[in-house]
Amino acid sequence: MPRNMGSLDRVIRVVVGLALLAGFFLNTTAEWRWLYLLGIVPLMTGLAGTCPMYSILGVNTCARR
Repeated sequence: MPRNMGSLDRVIRVVVGLALLAGFFLNTTAEWRWLYLLGIVPLMTGLAGTCPMYSILGVNTCARR
């Protein structure tokens, strides 16, 4: 898949993904703790540099065309 995310978009996704995963490991008493695992999605898309939803919607935040 071609890259469709810019640098700022990628950094924000990685930070949000890591924060959510940290919440999963640090918050051991919450009943809905498993929802923190959704942080895997922004983390993986940020590391890969491509977002499937951006491809479907035709969005491209990457500086290179």
